[in-house]
Amino acid sequence: MQENQLTELEAFFGSNGGLAEVIPGYQPRAAQVEMAEAIARAIEANQNLIAEAGTGTGKTFAYLVPAILSGKKVIISTGTKNLQDQLFNKDLPVIRKAIKMPFIAALLKGRSNYLCTYRLKNALTSTLGFSKEDAVALAKIQSWSKRTKIGDVSEMSEVAEADPVWYQATSSLDNCLGQDCPDYADCFLVKARKKAQESEILVVNHHLLCADWSIRDSGFGELLPDAEVVIIDEAHQLADTASNFLGITVSAKQMNDLAKDALMEYFKDATDMPALRTACEDLEHEVKDMRLAFGIELKRGDWQDIENNPKISGSLTAVKDQLQRLADQLELASVKTKGLDSCFKRADELLQQLKIILEDNSGKWIRWYETYKSTFTLSRTPLDIAAEFRSFMQQHQAAWIFTSATLSVANRFDHFANNLGLSNAASESWGSPFDYANQSLFYHPKGLPQPNDPSFIPLIIEFAVPVLQASKGRAFFLFTSHRALKEAAELLEKKVDFPLLIQGSRPKALLLEQFKAAGNAVLLGTSSFWEGVDVRGEALSCVIIDKLPFASPGDPVLKARLDAMTKQGRNSFFEYQLPTAVIALRQGIGRLIRDVTDRGVLMVCDPRLLKKSYGQIFLDSVPAMKRTRDIEDVRAFFQDED
Repeated sequence: MQENQLTELEAFFGSNGGLAEVIPGYQPRAAQVEMAEAIARAIEANQNLIAEAGTGTGKTFAYLVPAILSGKKVIISTGTKNLQDQLFNKDLPVIRKAIKMPFIAALLKGRSNYLCTYRLKNALTSTLGFSKEDAVALAKIQSWSKRTKIGDVSEMSEVAEADPVWYQATSSLDNCLGQDCPDYADCFLVKARKKAQESEILVVNHHLLCADWSIRDSGFGELLPDAEVVIIDEAHQLADTASNFLGITVSAKQMNDLAKDALMEYFKDATDMPALRTACEDLEHEVKDMRLAFGIELKRGDWQDIENNPKISGSLTAVKDQLQRLADQLELASVKTKGLDSCFKRADELLQQLKIILEDNSGKWIRWYETYKSTFTLSRTPLDIAAEFRSFMQQHQAAWIFTSATLSVANRFDHFANNLGLSNAASESWGSPFDYANQSLFYHPKGLPQPNDPSFIPLIIEFAVPVLQASKGRAFFLFTSHRALKEAAELLEKKVDFPLLIQGSRPKALLLEQFKAAGNAVLLGTSSFWEGVDVRGEALSCVIIDKLPFASPGDPVLKARLDAMTKQGRNSFFEYQLPTAVIALRQGIGRLIRDVTDRGVLMVCDPRLLKKSYGQIFLDSVPAMKRTRDIEDVRAFFQDED
C-alpha cells in the first residue's frame, strides 16, 4: 500500500481533518483509522477481508472513505432497505462534504420498490373495482406519480410501504413487460439501473445482491454492474439471505396475484374466452382451500407433514392441476396481447417451480412450508451454500470486504467463514471504544428457573420486576419466542406502572418513536428488536433477555442442516447451533450501549450461562462489563445517575 494513501487516511480521520470540519464535536477514534487502513490495504491488494468492528467504532465511514479514495468501482450491500437509505441519504452526503474528491454514487433497490406507471394506469382503468380504502390510496399514489423524480415508493409517506395496494402500482419479475412495455422509456427502474451502471459507488441491499446472483450463475446478473470492490455490511445476515435466494419458493400470494392479473387482462382483451375466467377463479378457490387444509396454526413445518396428511397433499395436487389448467388457457390467449402473453409465461414458470419442489428427492435440498394468516409458502432451500458462494466469488474477482459488529464467536471467525466458504480471507477485529466496565453492569441473578420449566416466564418476571423498578422502566425486554412475549406482557401489565409497548401492536418504527418519547417505557420484542435498532441516551438504560437465543430445533431448515452435519460425523451443536446463538446474543446486547455517554444494565435470565460448560463461550463473547448476582448492585448502579 502506498505510504501517502495511509497518511491521507490518517489526516482525513484526524482532529483537524475532513470529518472534523463537517461533524460538530468530532472525536478521532484509533480503531476507526486502523479499520480504514486495513480496508484500504485489502482493496489495494485485491484481497478478501473479514472486518469486525464493535459498536461505536464508526465502521460505515471506516469503509466508505477508503472505498471512495481507491477510485475503483465499488458495490456496498447493506442488511436492510432502511440501512441502505440511511447510508445513501445521510452518511454519503457527509463524506461528500468532507472529502476533496468528486464521486458518483447511486442507490439501487429491487424492482418492487419502484412505481410502475403502466400497472398504475391499468389499475385505475380496471373494471374489477377496488374497495373505498384502496381507491383512495391509488388516487394518492397517482397524485404522487406526477411529482416524483425517482419513483422510489419509500418517498411516499401517505400510503404505507406494507399496504397491499402497492401491488397494483409496482411490478415484479413475474409481471414486468420489459422492453415491450409502452411506458418503457419513462420506467423508473430502468432509470435507476442506468444510474447504477454509471456510478462509482453503488449502494444495494443483500436481497438485491443475492437475487441477482441467483438469476445468473456467472458473476453478477444484469442488475449489478461489474465491481472491483464489494463491501458487505451487516455481513452476519448474508448467509441466511443467500440461502433463501438460492432456493425456490412458491407462495399462495404469487398464485393469487397471477389469477387476479390474468382476470384483469381477461376483462380487457379476452372476454370471448369464458374458460379463462373460470380457470382464474378456480385457482383462487383451490389456493384458499389449501390454506384451510393446513389448519389455523401459524407455523414452519417439514415436508413430511404434507406427505403424511392426505387432506393437505390432496389439496396440493388440486392446486397444481388447476395451475396447469390456467397455464393451458393462458397459452391459448397469449397470442392476443403482451399482457396475456406475460401472464402465460408467469403461469408456466410457477408451474415448473412447483414441479421442481414436488419432485425433489436428491438430498441436497430441504423442502418445507410456512403458513401465515391468509397465505402459505412452499420452499426448497439448499442444505449448504458454502460451495456456491465460493464459486460465485471466484468468478467475480473483486476485493470482498465483510463487516459487522458481530462476526466472531469467542474471538474466532470460523463459523462465519465456513458458512460462506471463505477459505482465503484475512480477518481483523476492533473492539468497541465504549468504556463497558464503567458504563454498564451485567446482572445474572441466583436461583433462576430452567428454561424448560413450564412456569419459566412467570418466575423470571419476579426477577425482572425489581430491575425494571430500579431502572424506572427505560427497558427493552427481549424474548426468543412470540408465545413467551405474549405471556410476559399479560403478567407485566399487573405488576408495573410503566407504559408497555408490545411488538406487533403497532408498526416497529412507531413503537420506537413512542419508546423514545415516553422516557420510561418498557418495550417487549422478539427477533426484529434484537438487531438494527439504535436508541441512544437515557430512554434505553436496561436490556433484559429471557433465554440464550438458540434457534428452535423444530425448525425444518435448521433440523435438516443439523441432521446432515451429524451424518457427516460433525458436532452440529458446537459447529452450528452454539455459534449462531452467540452471535444473536451479541446482537441483543448491542442494543444497550450506543454512545459514549450511555449507561445501562444487562440482565440475562437463563441459568445455562453458568450451569452449562458452553456458557463460558457466551461469557467470552460479551463485552468486558462488571458482573453481579445481587439486585442491590443494580439499584446502586441506577442511584448513581441521580
